[in-house]
Amino acid sequence: MSSARRVLLGRIVGVHGVRGAVKLESFTEPRLAIFGYKPWLLEREPERFEEIAEAEGHAQGKGIVAMLHGVADRDAAAGLTGARIWVPRAALPEPEPGEYYQTDLEGLQVVNETDDDLGRVSHLFDNGAHDVLVTRDEAGRERLIPYVMERYVKSVDLDAGRIVVDWHKDD
Repeated sequence: MSSARRVLLGRIVGVHGVRGAVKLESFTEPRLAIFGYKPWLLEREPERFEEIAEAEGHAQGKGIVAMLHGVADRDAAAGLTGARIWVPRAALPEPEPGEYYQTDLEGLQVVNETDDDLGRVSHLFDNGAHDVLVTRDEAGRERLIPYVMERYVKSVDLDAGRIVVDWHKDD
């Protein structure tokens, strides 16, 4: 499973009650959409995954409470606290044209309009206003490029493994 692309959807943040329920933090929109993706891959230790085929839950105040198949008591649920919830990339619907999952952009080569190599996408993060591409070149230099389509990101070609940006090499 380590070579397959996965998408992080949430994490287990605590326990609820005595019958094995867990509290979740969901990164999906809407937050209960996390239950629409299967199977879950729980990562308690780096790169070690346990498949959970069935999970159901509901909103509880500002959080989410879930029951996981095979987790029947508070002690078992407590052992899952901190686990990250992933799904295989293939479990997600195909994005609309011009939209991309962040995991699909990771590893792509980034060049500017004069074909200067700006490195490969390491990851993306949200700065509150928009997403930011983080690239790393062979020398280990990191660049932060606003992921704003048309203004900074001119094109994304998944098949070619390349993103073209309006960004100077020295920025």
